[in-house]
Amino acid sequence: MDTSDIEASWFQGVRAVSPILLGVIPFGLVFGVTAANADVPVLAAWASSFIVFAGASQIALVEVMDGGGTPVVAVMTAIIINARMLMYSADLGRYTAGQRLSRRIGVAYLLTDQAYLVTTHRFPTPTRANGYFRFYLAAAISLWITWQISTTTGLLLGTAIPSSWSLEFAIPLTFMALLVQAVKDKPGLLAAVVGGGGAAAAITLPFHLGLLVGTAAGIAAGMLFEKRLR
Repeated sequence: MDTSDIEASWFQGVRAVSPILLGVIPFGLVFGVTAANADVPVLAAWASSFIVFAGASQIALVEVMDGGGTPVVAVMTAIIINARMLMYSADLGRYTAGQRLSRRIGVAYLLTDQAYLVTTHRFPTPTRANGYFRFYLAAAISLWITWQISTTTGLLLGTAIPSSWSLEFAIPLTFMALLVQAVKDKPGLLAAVVGGGGAAAAITLPFHLGLLVGTAAGIAAGMLFEKRLR
């Protein structure tokens, strides 16, 4: 179907993101339990779910502060981890250009890997993308509600969740599910392999800089390969 004819409803946005929520729930529980057992103010950890709304960055914030790091270092670490959102935002700018400021602020606040992936998968181009905002908001708000409930539950339960449940498995599985949706062609596959390998090779770098190294390497590899195919 031509992209100019693509339409979507609120229900379709919720349905598209629903499978991913199965991984978000234990991810949120992991953060809540980690924060409950860390030497950080519970209220601050809980508020981060509303203010930061980014799992990996929230866990980094808690771990840095629990390890004795200063708030400045913790915040900088979170910013570095979330730097990939700059790329997402630049791409979403194609869809939000000309929209009122309040709508753009709402899209930016609710931006996550999951919401971005399912929406851009549904709407490859912004040309007459009917129902784009309905679809995006439905997916993003579903994620937001799920995250708040799961992190709050983890904070309240604390050590009541036994370690034998090994909920940490949900974190890589969540991103693997996104990877499957994101890889649509050979350049995308190469970018994923190079990016993952680069991040793994640079995992010992401080402040989670390995993630940025892997991201940059993956983007460069994908772009170079795509040019060779033209």
